Amino acid sequence: MRKDLRIAAVVCRCPVGKVRHNLERTIYWAGEAKKNAAGLVCFPEMNLTGYSNHEDIKAHAITVHGEEIQSLKELAAKLGIGLLVGFAERGANAAIYASHMVIAPGGQTAIYRKLYLAPPEKDHFCPGDRLPIFTWSGMRFGIQLCYDAHFPELSTSMAEAGADVIFIPHASPRGKSAADKHRSWMRHLPARAYDNGIFVVACNQIGDNGNGLVFPGNAVAFSPSGEIIGTRLSGDSGLLMVDLKSDKLDYVHDHRMRYFLPNRRPELYQNEPVQCDLEK
Repeated sequence: MRKDLRIAAVVCRCPVGKVRHNLERTIYWAGEAKKNAAGLVCFPEMNLTGYSNHEDIKAHAITVHGEEIQSLKELAAKLGIGLLVGFAERGANAAIYASHMVIAPGGQTAIYRKLYLAPPEKDHFCPGDRLPIFTWSGMRFGIQLCYDAHFPELSTSMAEAGADVIFIPHASPRGKSAADKHRSWMRHLPARAYDNGIFVVACNQIGDNGNGLVFPGNAVAFSPSGEIIGTRLSGDSGLLMVDLKSDKLDYVHDHRMRYFLPNRRPELYQNEPVQCDLEK
């Protein structure tokens, strides 16, 4: 049974390679989220290692068994809060992934590896090949990372697998201000929520990352009706606090004209399109 869940989406600066500093800031913002009664806190893409689409990211990658993750498992248990944290992950055979880990207060962990790599990332990262749906605290959710959000079928696949929410952490430097980036996100993120009848929550890094990129820092949340239910465009680090209400999901899912997924016909897409040349 679904439950209401208060979440925090973090906007913060994440300098590249400053893992200890970034860990300290992660601990701080998780504490602030707990003070605001959040049950789960989502950090931007690669908040622990910083984001880089250059060869140097390999030197800063961490493993899922590293001391940083152990510290965060202890933090989640201490605070009684779920953590969604990002990092460049050093996997088997020296593979490097853009990853986001879910850490539950009970010590359980699970990971999402970015499926769709942006063109500048392809020389330095390996794409993931699994599409996990996480269940915790009465909600089922998926994770996408930045460029992933531009592929509508990914959101639909997550929704069909039962996701109530998709968290979309970003390390997106495009745009001169938070307002500019917000306008860019408004082109596609509301559609991911509306078409699939789910919540969508996105957050971004902010400031100079010391590696040639400057991030505008913004966060936004959408209801299953595609309506904005929270934004942060203040130009500094901070939290976007949002209550994900189960009745908003029920309202859409119980409405035969507003919930589109049950009426999909995926079998249509298995057929070759019919070419109709009207010039002959």
